[in-house]
Amino acid sequence: MLSNKQKRLLFQILPFAIIPAIFSAVHLALEKGILGNHPVYPSTGNPADSNIIISVLTSLVIGFSVGIFEVRYVNAWFQNRSFYEKIFFKSLIYILAIIVASLIIIVLGHSLSQGLNPFSATVWSFVMSFLINFAFWSIIFYYSLAIVISLFYKEVSDNIGHAASLNFFTGKYHKPKSENRVFMFLDMKSSTAFAEKLGHIRYFQMLKEYYDDLSQPILNYGGEIYQYVGDEIVITWNTKKDFAENALNCFFAMKDALSNQHQKYFSKYGIAPTFKAGLHFGNVTTGEIGWLKKDIVFTGDTLNTTARIQSLCNQYGVDLLVSGDFLNAMESNGHYKIRSLGKVQLRGRNEGMELFSMKKIEHNDV
Repeated sequence: MLSNKQKRLLFQILPFAIIPAIFSAVHLALEKGILGNHPVYPSTGNPADSNIIISVLTSLVIGFSVGIFEVRYVNAWFQNRSFYEKIFFKSLIYILAIIVASLIIIVLGHSLSQGLNPFSATVWSFVMSFLINFAFWSIIFYYSLAIVISLFYKEVSDNIGHAASLNFFTGKYHKPKSENRVFMFLDMKSSTAFAEKLGHIRYFQMLKEYYDDLSQPILNYGGEIYQYVGDEIVITWNTKKDFAENALNCFFAMKDALSNQHQKYFSKYGIAPTFKAGLHFGNVTTGEIGWLKKDIVFTGDTLNTTARIQSLCNQYGVDLLVSGDFLNAMESNGHYKIRSLGKVQLRGRNEGMELFSMKKIEHNDV
């Protein structure tokens, strides 16, 4: 069973394998229609690839390798570049790599098929004739276009979220759907005082690092970032296995992630950000909305209620408040200290709702 992190990496890598494979199949089909059963390119005498299965499998392997290289290494090199710079420079790197790899494959292919040394004049005469031929550059064009589209998809997905981009492309929420979800409204403590102390630019830089440090726990526990609202993050989980436990574990993992970075924040900004959060479970309507700018939105009382719950954290002096509905959605709560605050009248609701504070049971509490 793949972890949430592994699933995300797989979704990032797959387009680099699937898109080139599709392009390769289309290119070979067009080429087959033009050449028929002719074994070589008429203009160069180079052998023509006629096995679509081998071609597609080769494209899958090469594309998957490129995807791994992109996600593991190249993406980090251009992390602080703008969107168009990422697309341009990464595309340039991969196009050059494709040309070099194609050149190596052509040289080795000719040398093996003819039983000649790869550096022989005969082999290189074939290679050079192929390099200046339209057939070669049409192959490069198809593969390059596939890489550029893969990069574009990845960068868009990184910006709007992989779950959201997948939902857009599959049309999952083209028609509104009713579904049950957990929502977490997470708000930074003392953010106004931090902004006044640091100034807008340094505060924004700190906020960016703060969000970056919280991202990995969200990823690890299968959360989807729905919105950034100033210094507040809205995170959601659908009703997959252990969804409520994942949401709760995510909260404490984010606490630990920030705690581990206290020294960094103090040395750079003279402060250490912390947060409070509210958790609630309920029904929402989910669908695409907008004409000039499309977005997938959640509507319903569940979101308003979660926001109201989070706003009461200061009043009760706690970092986490959860609703009774959220608590009932949990399969097990043996690892947490739970304290009922009784029925609380939330703004905008006619009936009171029972709220609970939750803390993780530490070893010295046992």
